[in-house]
Amino acid sequence: MTLPMTKAARQARITELLSRQPVRSQPELAKLLAESNLEVTQATLSRDLDELGALKLRAEDGSLVYALPGEGGGRIPPARLGTGESPAARLHRIAEELLVSAESSANLVIVRTPPGAAQFLASAIDHASYESILGTVAGDDTILVISRDPQGGSVVAEALLRTADRRT
Repeated sequence: MTLPMTKAARQARITELLSRQPVRSQPELAKLLAESNLEVTQATLSRDLDELGALKLRAEDGSLVYALPGEGGGRIPPARLGTGESPAARLHRIAEELLVSAESSANLVIVRTPPGAAQFLASAIDHASYESILGTVAGDDTILVISRDPQGGSVVAEALLRTADRRT
C-alpha cells in the first residue's frame, strides 16, 4: 500500500516503525520508509524525529535505538525496546498502564486514558486485531472503540478492562 506523502502520514509511518522494531540510525529508518514507498531526505527525517520527540535509548542488547514518548508521557523503558512482544502482550502491558476506564453503549465503548495517551493505547488496540473490534478513533485522553456486534460494546469494554487487569 502506498501512503500519501503528507507530513502526518510520514510521521504515522515513522511512529509505527519505531514501535514495531528497533531502529538504530536515521539511514536505517530512511531505508525502512523507502521500503514503504516513502522517500525522505535526511533533513526531513531529522525534523520528523525531533517533532515526534524521538530519543535514543539503550536497548537490552546495549545498542542505542530510537524510542518515542509514550506510556502517559514517560519514555519507553530500555528493557522493553526490541523485545518482539506479540500485539496482544503489548496491548496488555500498555492497557495496564494507560487504561483508566471503559464504558459502553450499544456497539460503542468510551475508553479514558491519561492526557496525551489515547493515540498510543488506540494503536495497541488496533494492532491487537481483535475480531470483535471494528476500529478505534482517538483524541487526547479518550478513545472511541467500535464493536462489530451492534450490541457488543459491553463485551468489548469488559474484555479491555480484563486486559488491563481492572476487572475480571
